[in-house]
Parts: sequence; C-alpha cells; structure tokens
Amino acid sequence: MKRALQPGHRLRLLEGGAALFAAMVQAIDRAQHLVHVETYIFEFAHDALQVAEALERAAQRGVQVRLVLDAFGVPDVPPDWRARFAAAGVQWRFYRPLGRVGLLLPRNWRRLHRKLCVIDGLLGFCGGINLIDDRDDVLLGRLAAPRLDYALQVSGPLVLEMLEAMEQLWWRMLALRSARQREFRAAWAALRAGLPHPEPWPWWEHAVHPGRPQLEQSVAGAPAVFLLRDNLRHRHEIERAYLAAIEQARTEIVLANAYFIPGRRLRSALVRAAQRGVRVRLLLHGKYERFLQYHAARPVYHQLLAAGVQIHEYAPSSLHAKVAVVDGRWATVGSCNLDPVSLLLTREANVVTTDPAFARLLRNRLDELLGSAGERVDAKRLASRPWHQRLLDRLAFGIMRAMLYLGGYRY
Repeated sequence: MKRALQPGHRLRLLEGGAALFAAMVQAIDRAQHLVHVETYIFEFAHDALQVAEALERAAQRGVQVRLVLDAFGVPDVPPDWRARFAAAGVQWRFYRPLGRVGLLLPRNWRRLHRKLCVIDGLLGFCGGINLIDDRDDVLLGRLAAPRLDYALQVSGPLVLEMLEAMEQLWWRMLALRSARQREFRAAWAALRAGLPHPEPWPWWEHAVHPGRPQLEQSVAGAPAVFLLRDNLRHRHEIERAYLAAIEQARTEIVLANAYFIPGRRLRSALVRAAQRGVRVRLLLHGKYERFLQYHAARPVYHQLLAAGVQIHEYAPSSLHAKVAVVDGRWATVGSCNLDPVSLLLTREANVVTTDPAFARLLRNRLDELLGSAGERVDAKRLASRPWHQRLLDRLAFGIMRAMLYLGGYRY
C-alpha cells in the first residue's frame, strides 16, 4: 500500500557525523522526558563519545533514555561505559545477539541497520550515519578525509511515527527476553506496551515549550513520509518508493549510495529512464571493503553504463550515503542501501519528501560532489581490466545470485 505524504515538517540536512552529533547532543541536552536511539554501530571513542556522554547526562537528570544497538555492528560495549550507563540509568539493549553460531544461522542475517533518534516525541533524526567518528572506519581503518554521509533532523507529524516504530521494537525485544526466561506475565505486559497508541502519550501535551529557542531548520512546511523496511509488514516500502520516483522521472536522477547492487526491477527502471532521455548520475562508494560487495557490483556497472547512465566513484574518502533526488522535486535520505542486504534482510528507515527547496538543496550538493570529488567510471576501461579481475566480478555476482536463490529470495 502506497504511503501518503503528510504536510508540515521542518527538515534540516546534516552532512557528516560531526554535524549530526552536534545536533543530537544539543537536542539530548534539552530533553525533558524521553530520548530513544537506535544505531547499527556505536564507537565509544573520538567524536562519537559526545553522544554517549549526552545520553549519560540526560539519564542522570531523570530523562528516560533508551538505546538499541545491533549486536553485529556493536560486538560489545566497553566495560567502563556499561558501568557508567548503569550508574546513570541508561537503558540499553542488543538487537539479535548472535550467540555461538553467529552469522552461520541465516535468521541472524536480519540486522538492525536503521539509524534513528527521537527526543521527547518532538524532534527526530533519521539517516545513514552511524555513531562513529567521521575518520574511523570498521573495515578501512583511519580515513585520510571524513566519510561522506547524510542524516535528517525532522520535526512534525512523522516524529511520532518514528517513535512508534522504535517503541514497538523496544517492547517486542523485552517481551522476547522475558519469554525466554519464562517470565510470561512480563512478556505479555511488554507485548501490550508495544501495541500502537491510538492517542499520544499524556506527556506529549506538556512537552512543547514555546519560550525555548528551537534548533535551526533549513526547510519549513515540507510534505514528507516515513518509510520502513522490515521482514513483516514493510518488506518493500522503500524499494517501491524508489521505483515509483525513477519510473516517473522526466529530466534527472541523482543518486548517492554506498553499497549499490540493485535488483532486476531497479536496474531495469534506471535503464529505461536513461533510454528515454533522463540524465541519470550515480555517486558510489569505490573503495574495496568486501569481496562480494565490490566485485558483484561491476556487472551491474556494465549494464547501466551501456544504457547511458553516468557512474562516479567518490574519491576523497569512504562514501556511506544513501540519498537520492529525482527531477528536483523528490528526495530521500535514510539508511537503506540499494543492495540485497538492505532491500531483503535488514531493518531500514528512510524519509521521503517532495519539497522543492529541500530537493534543490540536496541536488546542488550532490552536483557539486559529482563535479569535484567523483571519478567517472569509463565503460571501455572497465571492460579492459585484467581477465582475472573480470572473472572475480562474474564469480562474485554468481555467488550472490546463488545465495539469494537458495534463501528463497527473488531479486
């Protein structure tokens, strides 16, 4: 079912972890009732430490603080921070602990990849930025230049939807833990608490403080919709939003994506767009991190380049963004890569808006990056690489397709 956009949002584009962390800390320090955070990676070091310290301060002054960490993205919380969170009263949980078998169990591939934060039900953050320093990378080590990534600061009707999604996951996690410990009354109570609330919680009504200065916003009155991807009710929401925008494109598609191995439908939509005269430009992550992610993308490059799609690889550093602009009127910022992991397995969250001012802001920034920081991929050079590299491309693409087939996925 297609989700309708709601009017009346303030949207602020944040580029990089430094900008996001500063905005989050400012909001958390103003929180009076609830701070709820979900993240895939939380590095308790360097710039990301300021967020951990803000969560600690909020809990110490009586704010309810909830933190959900993916158990694969965050293998462990340092002992000193476990103690500090416990002393302050920060409530934190791991999403899907791996256990002894780890990723050998297919169900453990379904990770929490979304990055969300909600303050007092009034202000939210959604995007692709993990809580890790801009120059730190789990696979690449210390980066020479800051990572390129984006997040949105949001106020308006969508914030309650964001919080509802986070609350439901929180209470279901508590219910599952209680059930495993055979505390069935506690499990039932947690399940009931996780049901959607027909009305705002009572403290919502008292949380607005007109006299308090509000955080700076870039665009006001924007229509927007909050989209999820999970393995139950929202399996294809984000993918369908991309498909609809690409199919309706008339002049331009600009897309920045970290792990780009789109499925058949998305590839076909991009090819058709280019063939009907739409200017399609992609800014992608070109650094080698993992065998499958790097090599399985190259056969996709060939198909898109042959159709006239322009592909640029981000040169200065790592690219972790998941954003797009279509025709200067449709834009999205979120956590969802256009690859099988994001589109078939992990929990993701994106915000889509049709506000022209916001779309223009993001489009202009991407245009600048394409011109100054993107190395254009040449089809002839790609095809003339050494035979063993091209063989690895085909092998990786075949392995990926075989794994999806054996898992029962159509992609």
